Amino acid sequence: MTMTGSGGSAGSSGGRGGGTGGAGGSSPGGGTCSRDFLKSTVEAYFAALAAHSSAGLPIADAVKVTENGKAIKVGEDGLWKTAAGAVKYQHTAYDTEGCNTASEAVVPEGNMDLPVALRLRLAAQKITEIETIAVRPGDYKVSGSNYPSKPEAISMSDTTVGWEKAVPEAMRNTAKEMNAWMLKYFKAFPAGVCNTDSSCKRLENGNSPGGCNVGASCQAGDPTGNVIKSHIIFSDVETGIGVGFDLFMGNADMHMFKMYGGKIYAVHAILGAATSTGWDDK
Repeated sequence: MTMTGSGGSAGSSGGRGGGTGGAGGSSPGGGTCSRDFLKSTVEAYFAALAAHSSAGLPIADAVKVTENGKAIKVGEDGLWKTAAGAVKYQHTAYDTEGCNTASEAVVPEGNMDLPVALRLRLAAQKITEIETIAVRPGDYKVSGSNYPSKPEAISMSDTTVGWEKAVPEAMRNTAKEMNAWMLKYFKAFPAGVCNTDSSCKRLENGNSPGGCNVGASCQAGDPTGNVIKSHIIFSDVETGIGVGFDLFMGNADMHMFKMYGGKIYAVHAILGAATSTGWDDK
C-alpha cells in the first residue's frame, strides 16, 4: 500500500529513521526490544513519575533527559517533582527496530491536567534518552498569542481514532512510506500536508483548529527546503502511528499521526514554549 506524493527518506531529515513496529527485534547495543518490553517500560515509567521516584527503572548511566528543551535530572526535576498522581490517559507508538517509544498523555499537576509528550529511547534494555514536553498554562504561543489546552479532548480522541488499535495487514503502510510522508510534512509544511482523509481531525494540545489540511496544501514531488527540522522520526507500523519531534515557532513539538491505507486519519501535536528542543545536535 503506497502513499502518493510523500517523497524523500527519513534518514535525510537530520534525525534517525524509525522501525517497523513489529512483534520483536533487537535493541541498539544488544538485547531484545520487543513490543511487550517497550510497553512494560512505558507503563513503569509513568508509574515511577507518579511516585516521584525513578528507582527501579532501567536507566542507563549516561542517560540524557530534557523537559521542554531544558536538561533536567531524571527522578529529580520537572514533572518528576510536580506530577500529582497517575497518568490519566496515554497512547503510545512502539518502534521495535529503533527501540523508541513516543506517548501522548494527560498527566495531573496541581489542580489541573497537562498535555504531555514523552519519548524514550533504549539500548541494551536500558533507557538512554528521555524527552518530555509538558504544556502548562501560557506554554503554547504562536506569533505572540497564547492558545489554551484541552486535555480532555486528548483523552476522548481514542474513541474515534483508535490509536493503538492494530491496522489490518493489507492496510498497513511500510515504515519507509510512513517516514517519507512525515519527512515531507515537516520539510514542506504547510505545503507538505498530503494524503489526509476528509474525516481527519487535528488537535494541538487538545485544542482543535479544524481539519488536518486547514490552511495547508499538498505540493507534488519531493520536499524542498527545510521549514521544520525534526530531530527524530519513527513509525509503529502495526498500529499505523508515525511520530516526529522538532522545534516549531518557539515550541518544542511532538507530532503524532494515525496512518493506514495510504491516508492520514488523525494529526495530534503537543507543543510547549522552548528556545531549543535540547536535541538539536542530533
